[in-house]
Amino acid sequence: MAHIVILGAGTGGMPAAYEMKALVGDKHEVTVINERPYFQFTPSNPWVAVGWRDRKSITFDIRTYLEKKKINFIAKRVDAIDANGNVLTLDDGETVNYDYLIIATGPKLSFEEVEGAGPNGGHTHSVCTVDHAEKAWADYQKLLAKGSGHVVVGAMPMASCFGPAYEFALIVDADMRKRKVRNKFKMTYITSEPYIGHLGLGGVGDSKGMLESELRNHHIGWITNARTTKVEEGKMHIEELDANGEIAKTHDVEFDFAMMLPAFKGVDAVANVEGLCNPRGFVMVDELHRNPTYKNIYSVGVCIAIPPVEATPVPTGTPKTGYMIESMVTSATHNIAAELEGREPNTTAQWNAICLADMGDSGAAFVALPQIPPRNVAWFKKGKWVHAAKIAFEKYFIRKMKKGTSEPLYEKYILKMLGIEKLN
Repeated sequence: MAHIVILGAGTGGMPAAYEMKALVGDKHEVTVINERPYFQFTPSNPWVAVGWRDRKSITFDIRTYLEKKKINFIAKRVDAIDANGNVLTLDDGETVNYDYLIIATGPKLSFEEVEGAGPNGGHTHSVCTVDHAEKAWADYQKLLAKGSGHVVVGAMPMASCFGPAYEFALIVDADMRKRKVRNKFKMTYITSEPYIGHLGLGGVGDSKGMLESELRNHHIGWITNARTTKVEEGKMHIEELDANGEIAKTHDVEFDFAMMLPAFKGVDAVANVEGLCNPRGFVMVDELHRNPTYKNIYSVGVCIAIPPVEATPVPTGTPKTGYMIESMVTSATHNIAAELEGREPNTTAQWNAICLADMGDSGAAFVALPQIPPRNVAWFKKGKWVHAAKIAFEKYFIRKMKKGTSEPLYEKYILKMLGIEKLN
């Protein structure tokens, strides 16, 4: 009997656990290790940060649902990986042996790369975790009580996930309009992207024009090619670069509330394994989602290494969207199952991106086939239907995770909603 360990229980790790167990059944043991005892639906965090959701509505106890599917669960942090000996060391010194390892940790939030950034001892908020979103909600309420001020939203240098920043800016705008106080607050979007709507993808369809229009129509100013160098209490220091990467202008932006997405890196235990990761700690994988050095280690999700779509004046990373992560999960789990059956692994992931972005009372959907251009399909559309669709998908995904489904949720739900039968 082989032991398959999945490191991480987020939107990649949980589906990987269910799909892996469905493939191997009782013939092999599946264990999930996660630092926290609860699952959180990360895409809902921008709503938590304005009080539209709470922790209870987007989290649930992992053990309760995994054990129903005969999947082991350990709620501890992995502090070291012995990739040659196939051993994990946990935060209390306990060790776990594995035959196959799927790394689905998500990223390390690298706030330390900008002095003064981050919600823990810094001066900016984040919506990357439910804990961070709750802190943002607490300070957002203080901002509202103050009655006026300047809200800054955006992304730091080396950030690779821009969608939640656009979402949060427009959700805050919508929330303030509902409260009839929007006229009391200035808003600015500050981003490392070379232009509005770049999204780390070189743009998708008319994302540039459409998102510029959205920000303009909602009275949100912007600074692009922004290299945030330091954050002090109530003040953000920005170097705005030109197309050649030279400083064109500097800004000292005063603010009353700031939510800035950080750069991502690989988590320490993973990044410290020689030969496993690139210099920023992301796991290197081949087309089978298997590490070239350690053939029994697979990886899926935000923690894998993907090169930037293009060089930009301020470095930006490439996002990994939900549909793409789901495809990675299928690749990794089916290839491990093939190896266990004595077959050659041959399942590859589809490098396509589909995304639903909420805008408070409207939304935007984009499809990029493949994610990295040139593309066979690239479109970007908006409407109130996207807002409704994202709410429905949140409930659908959480419900299915509690049921322990191994079916491809993004493909089944979002592709059907978009009227697409299959992405090739």
